Amino acid sequence: MLRILLVLVVAGLVVFFLWRRFGLRTVGNRGEGVPALPSPGSDLPLVIEREVRLWSHLPEVLKETLVPRVREFLERIPFEGAHDFQVTDDMRIAIAAQACIVTLGHADYPFDDLHGITLHPDEFVVEESEEDEETGVVTEGYRAISGQSQGSDRIVLSWRDVVDAQTREDGYNVVIHEVTHFLEHSHPGGDRAARAALEAAYESLCDAVDRGEDTLLDPYGAEDLTEFLAVAAEFFFERPVDLRERHPTLYVLLRDSFRLDPATWHARDSQAETRRTSKDPWPSRP
Repeated sequence: MLRILLVLVVAGLVVFFLWRRFGLRTVGNRGEGVPALPSPGSDLPLVIEREVRLWSHLPEVLKETLVPRVREFLERIPFEGAHDFQVTDDMRIAIAAQACIVTLGHADYPFDDLHGITLHPDEFVVEESEEDEETGVVTEGYRAISGQSQGSDRIVLSWRDVVDAQTREDGYNVVIHEVTHFLEHSHPGGDRAARAALEAAYESLCDAVDRGEDTLLDPYGAEDLTEFLAVAAEFFFERPVDLRERHPTLYVLLRDSFRLDPATWHARDSQAETRRTSKDPWPSRP
């Protein structure tokens, strides 16, 4: 009996030690036995507005849909910082909001298979291998990247690139890029006609890049069809009016897939700004 008690005491101390050592580095409640992120409550919209540029473009009805989805995401998805990188609540909210914006057009919660998000302070190095299609020779090496979707259960991001995307105007958004990869991996399949249209748009980009033309879409999208979809999704949300004007077929394809029409969000913003400029000019700056 004494031996059993000693075993139980030792086991309890081990569990307590592990919780104190690792429990506060990961936030979530998917069975890890760690405390969940406290609900931001009424402050959540304010944090999203401050941290996520896309929030200002969303119609009010979508803002009302987004807030509870972000809260659910935060309660269910654990975050961790790589190499003791400290992840704050605002950082989690910024990433959760962008991830949930991508899926606002769908009623179902699409992140059941996502087991966690890992944040690096900056770009991180991964090992890669590439096979030459003609010779079959495999070359191995290392590359610094800003994001990665590891299969269908984890997303890895560079926080510097997450922040950087909020100040750029070129369509870049690493969260949208990697969430699109995750959704493609976790929800395979789709309409054959849509797939064929996507392949045609991809081939068009490849041809333009081969000819050395300036392209609206990042030439990185010519790497393969998977990267093309992720790059196109970035532009769909970040520069939807430009995408609709330059690539209308691709825009309609993404609009039907995401069940969202972000070009209309930006058009509404432009009209509101025009009305304000004509009736109530912006105050002069010192």
